[in-house]
Amino acid sequence: MAIERLQKILSASGVASRRKCEEIILEGLVSVNGKIVDTIPAFADIDKDTIIANGKRIKPQPKIYFLLNKPKGVICTNFDPQGRTKAIDLIPTRHRIFCVGRLDFDTPGLIILTNDNDLANRLTHPKYGITKTYLAEVKGRIEGEHVEKLNKGIWLSEGKSSHTAVRILKRGHQSSLIEVSITERLNREVRRMLARVGLPVKSLRRTGIGKISDRGLGIGQFRLLTHSEVNYLRKSTADKI
Repeated sequence: MAIERLQKILSASGVASRRKCEEIILEGLVSVNGKIVDTIPAFADIDKDTIIANGKRIKPQPKIYFLLNKPKGVICTNFDPQGRTKAIDLIPTRHRIFCVGRLDFDTPGLIILTNDNDLANRLTHPKYGITKTYLAEVKGRIEGEHVEKLNKGIWLSEGKSSHTAVRILKRGHQSSLIEVSITERLNREVRRMLARVGLPVKSLRRTGIGKISDRGLGIGQFRLLTHSEVNYLRKSTADKI
């Protein structure tokens, strides 16, 4: 471990939300190595320091990693004022977990949830970008010129789309089925770039994160990532930031 913001340590240990943990600190209910901490920012190292919050010793939490095949209509946030179903609601665990990155409300598919802030930061760092794979049904017949444009990159309002690889699975006059692999950087990037080339999306589902696929995992189901999968993600992001 390393030195981190105190409220981040408390939140990751399941004390409360990060905002509530800030309030607990300011109320003087937290001590580090016997000294009351009542101002922020404040920092500590959970592996070396003795941290007490609300009279209880805060200890390092074991790292846990879930793979969820998120249903459509579920959001990837830990707080929603509208009271919609959250991805974390679908995984019964005593650990305080969060989504690694985002997956649109109306897009089903794979999302990783964990309490490992370090790995999550690496996987979402803009200089890294692990490949995500999508299965898309689009309106119209996809042609070679569409694939060529998508592979070269599409200009969107924030800039050029990420590196993309497209594989045609089924081609028809009314609709086509394609596989899109992309190192995402922009919001709703896949939907927008397909629409820009005249192929509006009828349905979209994330089927892969790097070499981790949704094989054997139905919509709404989840499982723990294997040790080899976690090691793969760590090695894939080593020395990237």
